[in-house]
Amino acid sequence: MASALPAFLSEQPAGKLTADAPLAPLVWFKAGGPAEWLFEPRDVADLSTFLGGLDPAVPVMALGLGSNLIVRDGGVPGVVIRLGKAFAQVTRLDETSLRCGGGASGILVSSAARDAGIGGLEFLRSIPGTVGGFVRMNGGAYGREVNDILVDCEVVLRSGQRKVLPAAELGYTYRHSELPDGAVVVAATFRGHQAAPEAIQAEMDRIAASREASQPLRSKTGGSTFKNPAAEISGGAKAWELVDRAGCRGFTLGGAQVSEKHTNFLINTGNATSTEIEALGEEVRRRVRESQGIELEWEIQRVGRP
Repeated sequence: MASALPAFLSEQPAGKLTADAPLAPLVWFKAGGPAEWLFEPRDVADLSTFLGGLDPAVPVMALGLGSNLIVRDGGVPGVVIRLGKAFAQVTRLDETSLRCGGGASGILVSSAARDAGIGGLEFLRSIPGTVGGFVRMNGGAYGREVNDILVDCEVVLRSGQRKVLPAAELGYTYRHSELPDGAVVVAATFRGHQAAPEAIQAEMDRIAASREASQPLRSKTGGSTFKNPAAEISGGAKAWELVDRAGCRGFTLGGAQVSEKHTNFLINTGNATSTEIEALGEEVRRRVRESQGIELEWEIQRVGRP
């Protein structure tokens, strides 16, 4: 059971704090254990006060849409922070820039950019997550990534301090940033270019159709499972091709399966446990390593206790 509130908090927060909160309903795989505590802050000030008053020994993790995540069956210790509607606002700053809350989805941001006549953000339509998640992970698709459009982001540090970090300070590489541990991204500024809303919508439609045709979007999945290896290592082969060559298309372990439609996606076919999903991923990595000598890296985040 979770410990009593006074053990790690100096005062009751304004937002919602729930003990032993089920996380499976909040993640795309629909599997995994509970959060010891789930905190949904009322606003940025509430989050800042909460983290500032939180025992520094308590681990903190931010949760977006739960799309690129395996929550292990033993649950997540400490506090999971989920940003709600108060953090999902998108505001036009000028003719080419948007200010986006950390809880805003990629679809919301790209649609707001279209309405404002701001091009270059269409690819966010295809990232199944929130601003906080894809700023942290340098999310990308269709030849673009967050590093191409980010001006800066506002974070609340583990200490409770609020800070604005320019994109240049985030140390972006492929699907990686050097954001401080425990920092929660509460907002970001993206910059594109002026474009006709009709042209932006056409590109968004093209991306949506491409995803629908190639990815198992109607399944309980976690998005891209493995990072694409460097071309000099894989000979230009993408992760899905390496998995396919290893004979893993459709391979199952318990209730978990490698997608028949796109082999870099794992699927919960029914009541798979997170243990089965993660074990399937590790078996795929082993088969690729043994058959082709290439070490696939997880792109999906795996958190919590086994």
